[in-house]
Amino acid sequence: MPVPVPRQRDIPATESGPGGMSSLTLLVIEDDPAGGLTVPEILDADGHRIRLRSARNLTEAARLLTPDVNCVLLDLALPHGGGAAAGGDAADPFGALRQVLRIAPRHAVLVLTSEEDAERAAEAVRVGAQDFLFRDELDGRLLSRAIRYAVERKRADIAQYKLAESKLRAQENARLERGLLPHPLLEGSDLRFAARYRPGRSRALLGGDFYDTVRTPDGTVHAMIGDVCGHGPDEAALGVELRIAWRALTLAGLCGDDLLATLQEVLEVERPCEEIFATLCTVDIAPDGRRAGLCLAGHPAPLISRPGRPARLLPYENSGPALGLLPRARWPRRQVELGGTWSLMLYTDGLIEGRIGRGKERLGQDGMVEMINRHLADGLSGEGLLEASVTEARRLNGGELTDDVAVVLLSRAEG
Repeated sequence: MPVPVPRQRDIPATESGPGGMSSLTLLVIEDDPAGGLTVPEILDADGHRIRLRSARNLTEAARLLTPDVNCVLLDLALPHGGGAAAGGDAADPFGALRQVLRIAPRHAVLVLTSEEDAERAAEAVRVGAQDFLFRDELDGRLLSRAIRYAVERKRADIAQYKLAESKLRAQENARLERGLLPHPLLEGSDLRFAARYRPGRSRALLGGDFYDTVRTPDGTVHAMIGDVCGHGPDEAALGVELRIAWRALTLAGLCGDDLLATLQEVLEVERPCEEIFATLCTVDIAPDGRRAGLCLAGHPAPLISRPGRPARLLPYENSGPALGLLPRARWPRRQVELGGTWSLMLYTDGLIEGRIGRGKERLGQDGMVEMINRHLADGLSGEGLLEASVTEARRLNGGELTDDVAVVLLSRAEG
């Protein structure tokens, strides 16, 4: 049976009603557009005429379903699934409706059926339609009111979905943060610890940057910072796994090349694909605080500052490759003299890859060293030094940094 469709002239999509407000557009899907009862016009709440489009099947409906369509009116008497061309399932009495909901997930959907089929109409709402209408009771006033209601209900549903999605993302972000950004285990150490993390722009979830610091029973303080290539929950989860594995292996007594080789095995087993790799910097500081061992796996070298001297990068020659790039790789451990009073800054490349101004020039390691020296000359240290550095890198970039930024600062004062 054909859907009763009001007879009215076509209205261009760009035409607006009084006050400059564009009228609503209704897409009618029914198998006999020549039929229907006569209704002079359908008006929205402001008296604007509602534009009509007609489709004989779901294939044609998909073509006519442009962004300016606000609502879809589907005849439940349409052949199940809208025909083989639409990929419908003839055994499913709501095949056509399911197909419409699939191709129009952000559109309000009304269904039309006979009054004798009220139970099926109610089931259509449970399947996903906003409302149902009975064919024998349909008139212009009822249809216009139903369209307005369906459109507003769909908007409310989408807003509720976005709110729920936002809450889930916030919860996931908190879980990842607890794994990626742990509390340091430094009880009994005279070292001061500070850290900053800032996600890159356009990402609600944390990325793959991670860090950790622990003190082993012999008094050695071990610190590391790492970065899994890519962004998203898979990379963040892998970063959590690597951090936890690093902490467990460190507390078990592994250090240097043995530790990194084992971490590479963990990465190779846990990564979602073979293209994923991770950079890592590890530092083990002797119990007296005056010496440290340094291992770099494709990661930027730490920066050290001492009283009366400009900050500089620690030596990074003969560093090893990133984890996951080369099988049976080696990571030489370099001995570094720290002195009595010092600050050691570990960071991910998000801090140095931001742009400077409007050009393509990057801040780079040299620019970062200059920036840190300026802040040190201004008397900044600890949390204040990290916050000022990340803020300035963002300002130089002209906005939020593209990549995630993690920075760790360990400091010691002799005396």
